[in-house]
Amino acid sequence: MDNIKYKILSLFTGCGGLDIGFHGDFEYLDRYYRPLPFETISAIDNNKDACSTLRYNSKYFKNTEILCADITSYPIENLKGEFDLLIGGFPCVTFSVVGKQAGIKDNVNGRLYESFAKYVEYFKPKVFLAENVKGILSANSGEAIKIIKARFETDGYRVNVFPVNFADFGIPQLRQRVLFIGIREDLKTDFVPPEFISRNNYVSAEKALCNIPENCPNHNLIKCLPRTVKMLEIIPPGSNYKALIGTEYEVKGLMSNIYRRLKPDEPAYTVIASGGGGTWTYHYCEPRPLTNRERARLQGFPDDLVFCGSNSEVRRQIGNAVPPAGIHPFAERIAAVLAGIKHSSKNLNCIREIVIEKPLYKNSYEISA
Repeated sequence: MDNIKYKILSLFTGCGGLDIGFHGDFEYLDRYYRPLPFETISAIDNNKDACSTLRYNSKYFKNTEILCADITSYPIENLKGEFDLLIGGFPCVTFSVVGKQAGIKDNVNGRLYESFAKYVEYFKPKVFLAENVKGILSANSGEAIKIIKARFETDGYRVNVFPVNFADFGIPQLRQRVLFIGIREDLKTDFVPPEFISRNNYVSAEKALCNIPENCPNHNLIKCLPRTVKMLEIIPPGSNYKALIGTEYEVKGLMSNIYRRLKPDEPAYTVIASGGGGTWTYHYCEPRPLTNRERARLQGFPDDLVFCGSNSEVRRQIGNAVPPAGIHPFAERIAAVLAGIKHSSKNLNCIREIVIEKPLYKNSYEISA
């Protein structure tokens, strides 16, 4: 199996977290992630800095055609050849628990899953994997997830939906996401989820952030206002803006991650991609925001991956990414499906598929606002 290269078409690629996890052959913390029989042939993203990141890191994208384009308008017929696997995390802003939660009713971001589905429909890959935030499960009163699953099934796939906390798979971050894994109907091998790696022994933030080489790329300190430093000196590890109540630095906040400091002996809270003051993720020991390299450590990226762009742009790429080290066990199981290797489905030490009912609506457009 290891001598076979399965061809990947990567959509909404960003800085390549999904792809790197599927390629393997990298080190993260104290573990080596073995090479897997996958190769990204084409990658599409509309963010110029993210595309620059992919091009700069040719070690991980050796033979990849990198297309900086809008997936909604790119001529799909320009992509030649057949693909064994289609992967991507369609933008999730309207499915997030933070924000308006418009879901499918959002005519821009909420419908980008349809662009992903059209690529699945056109290329008919043997397998596809799509990633999104946990909020997709409740979007549109639970109808969005039903519609999306039914849409993929219409294209001729057995679709499994799994809730994933990447902390269970060796990532030092409580990052909850939803994975859609579709197996083409003519393939006889079903997808069986991997066993948990660290469910009862999570990797701590302190372990993740120690021993970063001084010359490591993207490890420059982020500018921090003197007032913010004073605030962080008051806030203890694991606490947030509420520790400032009654002081001259008191702020009004709505979310728990406002001026929230990491707790050294626990995984980090979810690393986010953007946001104003108080949302940059703060060190447990030093009164400062994390460097982007430290964020990359929490996200499961190897230290030699260089991110291109400004500090804010690099933060965005890292926060939007799928943790490479966390997705690697799923990539191993998908490689097994493509090779026809069956795993036992009776293992209790793994995640369970979510049972999704049929949608009330015939298609996604009937749920429009």
